[in-house]
Amino acid sequence: MIKLQVIGHIGKDAELKTLDSGKSVINFSVAGTQKQKDGQSKTTWVECAYWTDKTGILPYLKKGQQVYAEGQPEVRTWESNGKSGASLTLRVSQVQLLGGGQDKQQPVRPEDDTRSSYAKAVYPADESDLPF
Repeated sequence: MIKLQVIGHIGKDAELKTLDSGKSVINFSVAGTQKQKDGQSKTTWVECAYWTDKTGILPYLKKGQQVYAEGQPEVRTWESNGKSGASLTLRVSQVQLLGGGQDKQQPVRPEDDTRSSYAKAVYPADESDLPF
């Protein structure tokens, strides 16, 4: 099993889709920007699909919100008008809101109850102290 962890900002408000079978998926995209040695920035986008019946987090997944998401990555290839490409999709198993003025840290997993508050993650101020 491969697990991917993503920290970044949501690109647009999350969307909820409910299938005829009754299953729900929350779709959102996360952007991570990395500065390169030449001073330029490179942004990588990850499309996220959070399959869950616990949709209470939806109102908090807004454009610009910093999030942590983890799950299994899937690479999808496509072809359109003779051009081919690929995109990275994350099948989310856990999502957590970062930043904001909340007091506690609470990850949200599909098996958890819907939460009414979400938390600010506590990370060291110096990025060199991060465990990844």
